Amino acid sequence: MTHTNHPSLITNTAHMPASTKANASANVVNVAVAVIYYKNCYLLGFRHAAQHQGNLYEFVGGKIEAQEGAEQALIREVAEEIGINVADNLMVKLGRIHHDYGDKQVSLQVYQIELTAEQYEQHKLAEYGLEGQALKWVDKRALLAGEYPLPAANRTILQWLQLPPAIAITYPLAHFGGHTDPAAAWLAYHQQHLLPSAWVYVRLKDASVSRADRTIAQLMQRRPDIQVILPLTDGSLSSAEIREAPTSQALMAHQPISAYHLTHTELLRWQHSQYGQTAAADLIPAGQPLIVSCHDAESIAAANQLARMRIQQQLPPVIGIFVSPVLSTQTHPDTAPLGWQAWSALTKLADMPVIGLGGLSPSMIDKAKQYGGVSVAGIRQFL
Repeated sequence: MTHTNHPSLITNTAHMPASTKANASANVVNVAVAVIYYKNCYLLGFRHAAQHQGNLYEFVGGKIEAQEGAEQALIREVAEEIGINVADNLMVKLGRIHHDYGDKQVSLQVYQIELTAEQYEQHKLAEYGLEGQALKWVDKRALLAGEYPLPAANRTILQWLQLPPAIAITYPLAHFGGHTDPAAAWLAYHQQHLLPSAWVYVRLKDASVSRADRTIAQLMQRRPDIQVILPLTDGSLSSAEIREAPTSQALMAHQPISAYHLTHTELLRWQHSQYGQTAAADLIPAGQPLIVSCHDAESIAAANQLARMRIQQQLPPVIGIFVSPVLSTQTHPDTAPLGWQAWSALTKLADMPVIGLGGLSPSMIDKAKQYGGVSVAGIRQFL
């Protein structure tokens, strides 16, 4: 896949004149990127030192030609570059990454493609592709650790690849309201039931700041193996309380936070803020990746806007969005579910990986992938 320059900041076209927007759209080069893998092995190409972006690894891909969709381009590029026919393989969209190179804009449309065992066995020993480029199968852990340097435009993909197939969400504190000490009961239950190395969205809901911090910190101390996602405000705090809350400092002293979560309400509050981008510094932490909740096309558009801004400011990216509810849930029985078809239509709008939420179980991950998601999340079936 050809890279022309180190990416500069993305151009914000929101306030451009119509003619300028049209010219910007006309100059966008759409590139399809194939993240090819088998189990924990990922395929990378290596660019020769004399090439632009030389001495860097890259995922397979290339320009999407006129009258060609992203998936069609991937099938063609993978066949041309490495001789593998992936026409019958499941392609799962990870997202879109937009960069402005000054003389042109580039949109990387990124898909995961899992090879069959037969395909992997046929090609695992190939040292060179059909265009003479060096090839290498690398371990996922080493890839995510940055042992194989990639062009800047590809680095967000590594953040996306960290998402697991399943994310557990803790019960709210009120679920243990019948106990003499609800916080102790909450802590004991989750300490025992969370799977090893699980990604966990830890939330107590409606607890005081100090109580929530203390209880979450205790869980992180007792289960240092888990990958923690924390709520931005737990749904009940003002922006002033967010800035004063000791969550970031106190909890990160125990272990890194994998991401912060923004609710649908918090996302739209950010989008509609009269202070614009300046407000993001007060409303959204800059140091960690984000996961955002979306329910419709409007909120997905807001999440896309936030994701572009994070890339523009070279901040940790939006690594995923919860799109819900897919199916009916016990917690919100009066909320009409999207259903798989409508959920799939929404996944196509997202510029980042989509996580299914609402009435799902970990065993539904394959179905979620068929409809455009990369992960599933929930409470009852995940603990």
